[in-house]
Amino acid sequence: MMAVKIFGHQNPDTDTITSAIVLADIETKLGNEAVATRLGEVGPETQYALDHFGVGAPELIEGVGEGDDVILVDHNEFQQSAKDIGQANILKVVDHHRIANFQTESPLYYRAEPVGCTATILHKMYKENDFEISREMAGLMLSAIISDTLLFKSPTTTDEDIAAARALQEIAGVDPDEYGIEMLKAGASTKDKSAESLVTADAKTFDMGPKTTRIAQINVVDVDEVLDRKPEITEAIHKEIETEGYDLFVLVVTNILESNSTVIALGSDAGIVEQAFDVSLDEDTALLEGVVSRKKQVVPNITKALG
Repeated sequence: MMAVKIFGHQNPDTDTITSAIVLADIETKLGNEAVATRLGEVGPETQYALDHFGVGAPELIEGVGEGDDVILVDHNEFQQSAKDIGQANILKVVDHHRIANFQTESPLYYRAEPVGCTATILHKMYKENDFEISREMAGLMLSAIISDTLLFKSPTTTDEDIAAARALQEIAGVDPDEYGIEMLKAGASTKDKSAESLVTADAKTFDMGPKTTRIAQINVVDVDEVLDRKPEITEAIHKEIETEGYDLFVLVVTNILESNSTVIALGSDAGIVEQAFDVSLDEDTALLEGVVSRKKQVVPNITKALG
């Protein structure tokens, strides 16, 4: 029998990569044969966490085959998942996002909670099963919570995320503020990244009614580092729109120190961003004060405006 493949969404972030590893550990403790995998390259922020706690990256896979047993973490929408995901046998889902464009032929274990991070749910699963949490798994879960909540500054942060982080920091043996800032900074430099990678590295596709919207996000400590390259970034976005047929492409450049974002909006429905956030686009760009969360602030506002 082949091991069950566990993976998160395309263009994986820290929560996606670490949650696959952590859930594989839980599944193994439950007596199931499972392996963590990934659908894209590991980013520098995530690599910082893996290196710090001495854990290797999951195996990279290109897609899944017909009848493959899989478990999804940190996503459920098929357009964000593995190639040919509709052919796979989805056994479980552990997620903290909206449920959309998802169906299966057979019943499954589905756990979705309105918390800031998948790792917060996984921490509960350890406790519910009375499983011991190793320093490595604690460190990965703490890293995921810090990443997804932007060190607890994001509006997605819940009391459960904070409580989980406090419990995990004791096991991981790190100060979340000191470690968290260094981890976030590790993923914040854009100087050595191509324009193409900036608009695709952390991008998700959303079906919003009849419209297809692509929303990419970059966390930085210097927004001008990105905006100074706007011509080449705009060109890269236009190529994505032309190739994939997106109605709207929004690049969210989030300042992790000031807790706001600058957006670049392109596509036939770019003007909807003005309505969604009550701003005016100036050469396709606008500042969104206090906006840092794609899940809780960007996606809901644009979905409502398009509706």
